[in-house]
Amino acid sequence: MPDLAGLLSYGSFFLVFACCFAIIVLGLNLQWGFTGLFNVGVAGFVAVGAYTSAILTTPDTPDRIGGFGWPVAAGWLAAMGTSGLAGLLVGALTLRLRDDYLAITTFGVAVTIQLVATNAQALTGGPFGVQFIPKPLQGWLGTGTPWTLGYLALTAALLALVYRALEQLVRSPWGRVLRAIREDEDAAASLGKRAYLYRLQSFVIGSALMGLGGAVYAHFVGYIAPEDFLPILTFQLWAMLIVGGSGNNRGAVLGAFVVWGFWTAAGGLLRGMVPQAEQARAAALQVVLIGVLIALMLVLRPRGILGEDVAVSKLH
Repeated sequence: MPDLAGLLSYGSFFLVFACCFAIIVLGLNLQWGFTGLFNVGVAGFVAVGAYTSAILTTPDTPDRIGGFGWPVAAGWLAAMGTSGLAGLLVGALTLRLRDDYLAITTFGVAVTIQLVATNAQALTGGPFGVQFIPKPLQGWLGTGTPWTLGYLALTAALLALVYRALEQLVRSPWGRVLRAIREDEDAAASLGKRAYLYRLQSFVIGSALMGLGGAVYAHFVGYIAPEDFLPILTFQLWAMLIVGGSGNNRGAVLGAFVVWGFWTAAGGLLRGMVPQAEQARAAALQVVLIGVLIALMLVLRPRGILGEDVAVSKLH
């Protein structure tokens, strides 16, 4: 008989990660899917949120700045605030750039943030990272599967809240302006819409959601380090949006679950097929397989599994 307890534990673990990624991809979808902002620095904003909440909520640590012992909820709000502020600063300086220039700039920002996390040991713990990040609900539920299930319920509720809020936003007049700017910025400007201001607002809100996703991830794992926020993370998140379908919040959420499942299954398959001595190099094949999945999706379903609803887009 299958180990039901083990399956339940692994399934809840998998779903918590998927929900964290879904929150981040929703932020990316707001930027790219609805506004057309090519942000390739997603990992940097995720890192800002994760480190902010970790530094503020961990217990006092003699060898590192921080350790203020804040409540986790306050840490999550602060993570959104700092990531949104980072988005404001980056957006104010870069959003007049277009397409590949914006992509190169945001990629450079993400690399810079990762290097700061690696070298600012007095603040971030450097390569050793931040440990003992508090886990909410653990005092009530204990450890193991009960806590993982409780955290899954909390994360799923947070994802539902973010999804609902974004749906209200993108279906409002503000969201219609974003679509107009994405399709033809000059036409939107001719109608009196300040395109730069709307683009900046979208970038800030999307960055704040990325920071929230990073904070939720940090408190689940209990430990973060700079290698958690390498450019491969940005690649994974973009793959989720492409596969799920940009311009559709349901597609963004679905893509997070599908690609994370594909990534996890590919890793398990490779570990089972490749000799132990070669597994470090074979791990790179996961990236290749995701690339193949993206290529197939672009050929077979260019708009993703759940692409943008054209009828709704035209109506708006």
